[in-house]
Amino acid sequence: MDEARRPERGPRGEVEMGGPRVWPVLSAVIALSTITRFHRLGEPPHVCWDETHFGKMGSYYINRTFFFDVHPPLGKMLIGLAGHLTGYNGSFSFLKPGQSYGDHSYLGMRGLSGSLSAALLAALLILLDTGCITLSQYILLDPILMFFIMAAVLSMVKFNACSGRPFSTLWWWWLILTGVSLAGALGVKFVGLFVVIFVGLNTARDLWRLLGDLSLTLDVFLRHLAARVVCLIALPLALYALIFAVHFTVLNKSGPGDGFFSSAFQSRLDGNNLHNASMPEHLAYGSVITLKNMRTATGYLHSHWHLYPEGVGARQQQVTTYSHKDQNNFWVIKKRDSDYDPTGPLEFVRHGDIIRFEHKTTGRNLHSHQREAPLTKKHLQVTAYGTNGTGDTNDFWRIEVSGGRSPVKVLRSQIRILHLSTGCVLGSSGKTLPKWGWEQGEVTCSPYSRESLSTMWNVEDHENPRLPNISVSILKPSFLEILLESHVVMVRANSGLKPKEHE
Repeated sequence: MDEARRPERGPRGEVEMGGPRVWPVLSAVIALSTITRFHRLGEPPHVCWDETHFGKMGSYYINRTFFFDVHPPLGKMLIGLAGHLTGYNGSFSFLKPGQSYGDHSYLGMRGLSGSLSAALLAALLILLDTGCITLSQYILLDPILMFFIMAAVLSMVKFNACSGRPFSTLWWWWLILTGVSLAGALGVKFVGLFVVIFVGLNTARDLWRLLGDLSLTLDVFLRHLAARVVCLIALPLALYALIFAVHFTVLNKSGPGDGFFSSAFQSRLDGNNLHNASMPEHLAYGSVITLKNMRTATGYLHSHWHLYPEGVGARQQQVTTYSHKDQNNFWVIKKRDSDYDPTGPLEFVRHGDIIRFEHKTTGRNLHSHQREAPLTKKHLQVTAYGTNGTGDTNDFWRIEVSGGRSPVKVLRSQIRILHLSTGCVLGSSGKTLPKWGWEQGEVTCSPYSRESLSTMWNVEDHENPRLPNISVSILKPSFLEILLESHVVMVRANSGLKPKEHE
């Protein structure tokens, strides 16, 4: 057998990384990596493709401005760090993860096969690949993702090579580094989950082999199991949560990402109208409120003087969703059959109550009837109807609080609003109305009773002079709550991504 192709094995059959010819070849691979990744780095001399987004997101970190993206934040945080250290002149050169592709693939293949020739071939296939070279020269998430994926695989291979020396310093080093790399891969993009699965399957196979080794006592096997649970499960999860903790701590100013998140989430952002605001905690009859739909980037329940045009349901006042703060977003909570008496006893709104919503600006009630919605088939039209709060029985709505908890709490309670006459549920279709609807969002009454974010609302603004105000800061969600919410929003946004027409 050719000396260059002969695997060097340890006392228990593991492939060793050593050999007199390894380091000169590795040095050559590193040199070639540097040349191919930095050659003509400044071309083209303008922003290309998704650099528009990720370069801007890097600047958001520098300015501490909150934004939303469909991917976890680690990649953008590193881009922002690069921009901060280089004055954000577009340079990404000090953080060149693509430069390590060649040596990672070389060392990984060397460990897997024991063949110097196979390792060199694998490195050259990566180093001279046009796609990898191109990606590594742009400000994108993919080079950072590939760095952590290849680092995880290499660390796993090196850890396996240390199996003959369990619990040694080097054994622990590569096991911990594998866990750190897994957290990095998942922290850049969710597709990093595939390398987590790959390492998990390798670990399961390794533990199965150890379980069948009759020379090991149960105590030793349990130590092996505990080490892998701590380093490959607990450590990556802790680091992944830490990435988000840093992300939320740094981005503490209101920005373009506010509208994707709940009102409670927004209350923690400096500059947001809810930050350090004070308002009554519980909803009561006579309160003036705004209702925010919980579907991503939908907006507030809104109405204005304009009517639906001829041929679009009943020619009554339009009800829409509007993503900006506006006086036309305010509604007055009234009892089912009587006007609000400001001198009467104070009554809180509770789960199951039947109420009316009177639009504060126009004096018309939130209304639905057996007319089809403008855009969404099988859904019913929602309008504002009546004069000075006087309408008909189609103005009655029942409040359902998620979990049945009463009374309704601002920011925190998630409520559904059911039309009493038809049984449909008030919601946002996510569709944009034509110019006659000022290109605002369509509001419908859905006949489907299944609970979804599009039919869930929360009270954001709340005015009632008869109730004491509290600081909204006491209603701020915990870290675990905002961590869960951010993942729900990311998953929903990812599932809603569609390829652009003709691309």
